[in-house]
Amino acid sequence: MVIVPDWLRAPLTAVDPGRDDGVVPLPTDPARRHVAVADRFGEVVGGVRDWDAPTPVPEWRARDVVGHLLAWLPGFVAGGSAHRLPAADADTDPVRAWTERTAAVRALLEDPTVAGSAFTHDRLPPQSLAEAITTFYVSDVLLHTWDLARATGQDDRLDEETCVAMLAGMEPMADVLAASGQYGPRVPVPDDASAQDRLLGLIGRDPAWRP
Repeated sequence: MVIVPDWLRAPLTAVDPGRDDGVVPLPTDPARRHVAVADRFGEVVGGVRDWDAPTPVPEWRARDVVGHLLAWLPGFVAGGSAHRLPAADADTDPVRAWTERTAAVRALLEDPTVAGSAFTHDRLPPQSLAEAITTFYVSDVLLHTWDLARATGQDDRLDEETCVAMLAGMEPMADVLAASGQYGPRVPVPDDASAQDRLLGLIGRDPAWRP
């Protein structure tokens, strides 16, 4: 059984380049948290000028980062609930595809009956659909924001406090993460590296990577 770490349920913060201090708390409500994270990723998607740009994931181009997030969620939702999301892909119009996916997920999470319905998966503990989407999907979007932003020369800062919380929760699971096949080999970083760089190294990203 997969144990969902507490840090995935805790309040997070996000970087907003429009604010003087650059930091805006992410809501704890699942629907509003999803919108905050998905909209920030959407800003990065909208800023991409070269969809074939290389990314920190060697086998991915910029388009593939969006494609990954679009691809896995419908099967995940269908595999643990009675609800469905329309398929989408990034091949033709990544901006439109991301906008439509964000709207579809938002519709699920803003319906209290749907959001609170059971999500049952043989590899996960019992939880609501909203909890499952927040824990696995919204966190994935947050991390991949760095991939796409770094690949395309945009603001790739992640909030330091968020990174500290995620690092503290994920560090004890380093061996499990490495064995899952969902992350690359851990990248060593200096002892005095920022929490963001240490988190990126933990999930197999080289914080010094540039296109």
